[in-house]
Amino acid sequence: MYLKGIELSGFKSFAKKSELSFASPIAGIVGPNGSGKSNIAEAFRFVLGEQSFKSMRGKRGEDLMWGGSQSAPRANRASVKATFNNFPVGESRLFDIDFDEVVIERVVYRDGINDYLINGTRVRLKDIVELLAHANIGSTGHHIISQGEADVLLSASIRERREMIEDALGLKIFQYKKKESQRKLEHTAENVAHVASLRKEIAPHVRFLKKQVEKLEKSERLRGELKKLLREYLKREELYITYTRKDIESKREKPRTALLQLENELKKARAVLEKATTPNNRGKEILDAEKKLSLIRSEREELSREIGRLEGQISFAEKHPTRSREVGIPLSDARALAGDIERALDEAERSAAISAVKEGFKKIRTLLVSFIHKYSQEGTSREDTAPVEKLKAEKSGLDVRFRDVEEKEKETARVYKKLQEEIELSKDEGRDAERDVFRITTEKSKVEGVLDGLLRDEKILRHVEEEFRRDMEEGAALAGRDILGYSSVGIANEEVLQEAREKQEERRRAIEKIKIRVEEFGGGSGDDVLKEYQEVHERDQFLEKEVADLERSAETLKRLIAELDEKLAVKFEEGVKKINKEFQHFFALLFGGGTASLKVFEQKKEKHTDFEIEEQGDETLSENGNEEVETGIDILVSLPRKKIKGLQMLSGGERALTSIALLFAMSQVNPPPFLVLDETDAALDEANSRKYSAMVKDLAKKTQLILITHNRETMSIAGVLYGVTMGSDGMSKLLSVKFEEAVQVAK
Repeated sequence: MYLKGIELSGFKSFAKKSELSFASPIAGIVGPNGSGKSNIAEAFRFVLGEQSFKSMRGKRGEDLMWGGSQSAPRANRASVKATFNNFPVGESRLFDIDFDEVVIERVVYRDGINDYLINGTRVRLKDIVELLAHANIGSTGHHIISQGEADVLLSASIRERREMIEDALGLKIFQYKKKESQRKLEHTAENVAHVASLRKEIAPHVRFLKKQVEKLEKSERLRGELKKLLREYLKREELYITYTRKDIESKREKPRTALLQLENELKKARAVLEKATTPNNRGKEILDAEKKLSLIRSEREELSREIGRLEGQISFAEKHPTRSREVGIPLSDARALAGDIERALDEAERSAAISAVKEGFKKIRTLLVSFIHKYSQEGTSREDTAPVEKLKAEKSGLDVRFRDVEEKEKETARVYKKLQEEIELSKDEGRDAERDVFRITTEKSKVEGVLDGLLRDEKILRHVEEEFRRDMEEGAALAGRDILGYSSVGIANEEVLQEAREKQEERRRAIEKIKIRVEEFGGGSGDDVLKEYQEVHERDQFLEKEVADLERSAETLKRLIAELDEKLAVKFEEGVKKINKEFQHFFALLFGGGTASLKVFEQKKEKHTDFEIEEQGDETLSENGNEEVETGIDILVSLPRKKIKGLQMLSGGERALTSIALLFAMSQVNPPPFLVLDETDAALDEANSRKYSAMVKDLAKKTQLILITHNRETMSIAGVLYGVTMGSDGMSKLLSVKFEEAVQVAK
């Protein structure tokens, strides 16, 4: 047995985790109406990927969760796990997966998000569907028949009925392979178109590069010739540059030494000339002397006028004396005054500076004024001679100053005269120095002219060197870097030195002509172009090979699709024949005779949209572009002893028996791993219930059965029974009950 058990947690009325283990070929689930036992059938649908909430009696994911009660809060998630034995003893592997046990789990959250897991690993719904398809557990749900759906096969459309038959026959895996192959074929066609577009896109570039390569090949001969000429030219040019540079340096040595000597001589001559040209060099000095002499003379004239004024005042005072008091002056005070005056005079005599002499006179005046003021308030009245004496004293001071100014005037005049004499003397020396400067400057100009000529030659040589480097760079770019090995060219120095420069210029012009021709063919060595052409050419070849590979892959896929179509057609036809045989057997068993069969037919209908065609995948378009051919299944029945033919004329009970007969027939032909029957026997009477039970026991030899039932006959054949009960809190619970208790519960 493949199905080991199922676990519900928070799913509908199963608020708490509930586990059912299926250790018997037939397991029964019983319980009163409203206990939630049918929720187990819906749990199977849920975990196996059912997307229709209607088939699970809900409108959204939230409806599948425990809604809550006073004893248990509402659940925020609902989960169902189905556990399968992948390698049962004596049976083949159920799933195409390398695990002994496979646990499929689905979780829905209150926000509507679903998680799908295989052995705890999150996967896609597509992965679940494909895994189940390998185990003959299809998406149509023919292996889970819930209450009220017993005649689902009878009421389905011809296309839905055909899909159920295909599902029951295990053809879904081939249809998945066909759809996958069709998707791959479409993807391959897109890739072919894309690769072809890429080839078309790069084709002009390939052609362009090919032409460039052809040009490069044509220029190879010219490039070889250019290499030869360049190597000889560069060798000759390097020898010429090396010799010319040494020649310029050797010619420059003698005039450079002479120039240094002349510059030293010129420096000395200019020093003599600068010294000799006093008016220019000593002009400020003689101007300062003239200015100083003028100031001294002005001071002397001012003193002379002041002395004349004092002499007049003295003469007037002597003719008109005034009375004054006589004062007795102690001899000691007079001697002290004389000593102070003598010391001041000695200090002035010892100093040659005029400022010191002036300072001495000021000191003497201060001593006299202070002495006179001290004794002016004492003595007896007599004829006052003080004014005359005062004027005389003042005149005496001016006389001293006058004599000092006269001495200063004489000294300044002597210095001024000496400067004039020196200037006259230097004029003669300046004339000789000027002649020397002119001579040296002339010789220096000649030497500088020679050096300037050498400098021009050096500039020309630098230009030649720049041209030489440029020729090397351009030559390396056009002819290749191996031309830089020109040093190995055997050319003697004498040959280059004896050759006229025009000959080398002729070589240069010839090289330039070849350069132009090489550049016309693309220039340079062409390595980048060749590399790019090789890359683009290889890519084009790769794309060409890829197109061929894709086209071969497309042909393989087309053959595979054709083979799958053929296999599907054959298996479908063979399967329908087998089902018809079993259908007739079970139908006659249930009705005591009569006939029943499936009829395959084709009908024309309006053409579907591209999306519908892609989803269905197996409709064949008719020759009329607006119509297509659809294959369907019709059910033909004829009851014994009645003139009833066709499903439309059957009663409810007759439809239920017919549906059971067809369901069992399908299960016998290609038994699914398990089959869930949810009260499909509810409408059967006692006699038919016994027949139903016998059919179930026979079916259990090939398929594991989970029966949700109230029928005592059905319960009696179950190897294990689970009871489902519901308390006042609305929570479903599983009970382990004995058979007799189960019957009682069912009542």
